[in-house]
Amino acid sequence: MKGLALHWQVIIGLVVGMVYAWMSVTYGWNQFTLDYIQPFGDIFINLLKLIAVPLVLFSIISGVTSLGNIKKLGRMGLKTLLIYVGTTMMAVVVGLVLVNAFSPGSGADGELLEANRIRYELWRDANGIQTLDALNYSEIPENAALVERLRLESPEANDWVEDKLTKAQRTKSTGPLQPLVDVVPKNIFGALADMSMLQIIFFAIFFGVVVVGLPEDKKGPIVRAMDALNEVFVQMVWVVMKAMPFFVFALMAGQVVKAAGTDPAMFQQLLSFLLRYSLVVVLGLALMVFVIYPMLVHLVVKGMTWKQFQSGMRDAQITAFSTSSSVATLPVTMKCVNQNLGVSTRTSSFVLPIGATVNMDGTSMYQAIAVVALAQFHMVDLEWSQQAVIVLTATLASIGAAAIPSAGLVLMIIVLESVGLNPGWIALIFPVDRILDMCRTVVNVTGDGAVSSIIAASENELEQA
Repeated sequence: MKGLALHWQVIIGLVVGMVYAWMSVTYGWNQFTLDYIQPFGDIFINLLKLIAVPLVLFSIISGVTSLGNIKKLGRMGLKTLLIYVGTTMMAVVVGLVLVNAFSPGSGADGELLEANRIRYELWRDANGIQTLDALNYSEIPENAALVERLRLESPEANDWVEDKLTKAQRTKSTGPLQPLVDVVPKNIFGALADMSMLQIIFFAIFFGVVVVGLPEDKKGPIVRAMDALNEVFVQMVWVVMKAMPFFVFALMAGQVVKAAGTDPAMFQQLLSFLLRYSLVVVLGLALMVFVIYPMLVHLVVKGMTWKQFQSGMRDAQITAFSTSSSVATLPVTMKCVNQNLGVSTRTSSFVLPIGATVNMDGTSMYQAIAVVALAQFHMVDLEWSQQAVIVLTATLASIGAAAIPSAGLVLMIIVLESVGLNPGWIALIFPVDRILDMCRTVVNVTGDGAVSSIIAASENELEQA
């Protein structure tokens, strides 16, 4: 498949993985699949987790230090960051409202949802994760065949109910500000080892802000070192992505077989879930592109209509859709905002490169929707406090999202783990991720154009085209 573009190779891997999973479920090859194919999918997850922590650390530091001298940049730098963070948080909130309203993960057959919930609890046990929400044990089906199948699949299930009850009784209550305390690490090396992502993000931002304030002779080597280290881990993502078609096949086959068991009807339920999930994501992304961004621009930039903004950004949107990369689209984006929207070169050359690094509204929205939908698909009710963690984590983690195709999959692990969910669930959304990646890159680039227009208008550097 060397002559094919990577995204076509990945799509082929997904299709082959889905076809193989269906054959495995239909013809009884599940044990072979779980023993000899799924482990390669587990290796893929481990590689992504290996890269995720340093990638986020150095990407955030690099993004913050790229601002240069904060005192010199002053008003424009602060305004740019606040608006980018604000639009990203807005996108996440819109995504959470939609996914809670439509509940795409709750429409599957009850038996599949219950089986998924039991697997989730077993995964938590195996990884030593404290139970955050007590399962209503009365809702566990009195279906001997289902329970027996799950026991054969995971021997730990024999003492599962008793152990869950014991752990639920040992759950300790904490103060209302404990989540805020937990964001600040006592030891950054411990946070890195434990993959405590909120603590790592806090440290990265703190470190980057302090570096920006250093004298130029001391700051320069640190900034170059952070940029170089960030580039190393971005390249590691590219190396892993080259083998992604094979890994995706293995991960998809293993996860689907594990979820569907020996029932072909369960396989159809998975496809139905993917359709519902995709429609919610596309609806959220469309709201950002066609309603929220134009509305913000129209409110701030006098005289710029919805049609003018959309037609001005059209070339950048088409390029973003085809490349799935904010960085690859950057030259076209700069041309669009300069020539079509009238943004000054001074403003666009500052705002847009930062946006290509830190503004990932579409990626953040997709992560929020995917995490909650996957939780629904496993009968996990995320409380509002946990969804608030998703808002914070998705917003801050987006700063560290490398502007390359499918980088959001790496950061999806961070958001899943921030609320104690299984990162292996990302395999379930692989079949539609490539198309959705193209769509959310359009949102990212459109957001860059909107923010640059708003900043230019506020700095009196906008000439109506």
